[in-house]
Amino acid sequence: MPKTDAYEADLLGAFDKGALKSVATKAELSRFKAAARATAVKDKRVNIRLSSGDLQDIQVKALEQGMPYQTLIASVLHKYVTGRLAER
Repeated sequence: MPKTDAYEADLLGAFDKGALKSVATKAELSRFKAAARATAVKDKRVNIRLSSGDLQDIQVKALEQGMPYQTLIASVLHKYVTGRLAER
């Protein structure tokens, strides 16, 4: 994980102490929850073949991100189809 700078460390400290309060209205929170539910619905199963090397690399990346490798694959595919995955 990348190191945090002083500003980020202050924010994390304030969060841990419970000093941060939400400014979202109930209507906004409801809208955000509905959007999250709609985005998180996984209703189709897909089987793909990957090289063992690629799968191992994906599993390492997922471990670094602290998530299951299947979630990482789904996230990368989602970013690609929504145009948010940029080539280097």
